[in-house]
Amino acid sequence: MISLTNVERFYPTGPSRAYVLRQITLDILEGEFVTIMGPSGAGKSTLLSILGMLDHGWAGEFRFLGEAVHALPPKKRVELNKRYIGFVFQKYHLLDDLTVYENLEIPLSYRDVKPKERAAIVAETLDRFRMVGKKDLYPSQLSGGQQQLVGVARAVIASPKLLLADEPTGNLHSAQGEEIMELFTRLNQQGMTIVQVTHSERNASYSHRTVQLRDGWIVPSEREEAARPTV
Repeated sequence: MISLTNVERFYPTGPSRAYVLRQITLDILEGEFVTIMGPSGAGKSTLLSILGMLDHGWAGEFRFLGEAVHALPPKKRVELNKRYIGFVFQKYHLLDDLTVYENLEIPLSYRDVKPKERAAIVAETLDRFRMVGKKDLYPSQLSGGQQQLVGVARAVIASPKLLLADEPTGNLHSAQGEEIMELFTRLNQQGMTIVQVTHSERNASYSHRTVQLRDGWIVPSEREEAARPTV
C-alpha cells in the first residue's frame, strides 16, 4: 500500500539545513497495523503528516496504492487524502465553527455519501462513541478528552483504507484509551491499514510491528542488526 524510498524533510537554517527526516525507506502492506515510536523530536509526527499528504515539502519517492505521490501536484495529493485517508490529529484539528455532528459529517461529504445515508452513519457513530448528547455542541464546549473522541470518530467514520493516528489516546483516561485501541484492532481485522504514533508501549502492543525513529533516522531492529554480516 505504502512505499517510501529515501524520503527526507529539512528546513533551511541560513546556509545549512536542519533535517527532520533522513533517508526514510519504509514499506507498509495493506492490512498492516504499524506503530511508529521514538523520543520527542525524532520526526514521528512529520513522517505521519507526509504519509497523510498534509506535508508537501519533502524529497524522495512515495508510492501509495500504486500512485507516484512524489510526482503529483499538491491538489491531487489532497484528493487522495480525502478519498482514502482518515487522520487522528494530536491537536484534534476540529472545525471550531461546526458542531460535533457537522464535524463528523465532513469526511462523508468528501466521499459523495448521500445525505440520508450520511445522517444514518453519523447517528450510528455518535451512538458508538456515546456522544449523542453532545452532537449540537461546538468544540470549544467540549473537554480535551471529548474533543479527542470526536477526532477519532471523524477519522474512522468513512471507513478509510488508511488510518493515521498521532497519539490517539493522549488525552483519554485509561478505560477510554483501551476502547479506542480495541476499536482500532477491530477495524484492522476488517481490513483497514493503520499507522499510529505513540509513546505508549501498551498501545504499541496492539500493532503488528514497531518502527523506531531517532534523530530523523529509522533505527534498525535488534533482529535486523543481528542479521547484518560482520566484516
